Amino acid sequence: MKKLFMPALLVAALFAVSPASAQKKVTPGSEKAASQSYALQPQLSTLGWVGKKVTGQHNGNVQFKEGTVLVRGSQIVGGTFVVDMNSLKVEDIKEQEYNAKLVGHLRSEDFFSIDKNPTSTFKITSITPLKGDANGNNATVTGDLTIKGITQKISFPAKVGVKGGVASASGTATIDRTKFDIKYGSKSFFESIGDKAIMDEFTMSFNVIAKK
Repeated sequence: MKKLFMPALLVAALFAVSPASAQKKVTPGSEKAASQSYALQPQLSTLGWVGKKVTGQHNGNVQFKEGTVLVRGSQIVGGTFVVDMNSLKVEDIKEQEYNAKLVGHLRSEDFFSIDKNPTSTFKITSITPLKGDANGNNATVTGDLTIKGITQKISFPAKVGVKGGVASASGTATIDRTKFDIKYGSKSFFESIGDKAIMDEFTMSFNVIAKK
């Protein structure tokens, strides 16, 4: 079977936005009074996933439903994002019947249980400056990710910035699916699965655009 390395989508910013030059760690709570709320632009934002298995990989995308980015001055200091799980697509399989079969499996209880959990959410809890990243990331984003009703804290590097009433963030997050009770095909739980194993971690690559 195949696996979801959701996620979270790789990147090229749709707008030329300069990176934030934060001097200190910021948290949504500490900057709440001085922050402005920017509206996520779902039509301009992207979220892609990659899931790997022993014999290959699959990739696709999901769409943001809504969200807000909190901005103070030229810094992103927080944000909340809602993902429409019903929009989940597989991109690497062109044969319609096989594509539909995989999408159906990813929607099932084995994976994301989408009928019961139609949305996933991510809430930023802190953003810490990051220097010297080879990929050009300038911040470490930490927050609470909720999938299948289960919330776990995750952190990942990102390139963030604010310019001309537009806030942007792009990067790739690595997620351990087993922490969200997605254990299908995991060698961590089914040792004799052999070459049918699906890797525990999947990636989500994102490019977020929000406007004032």
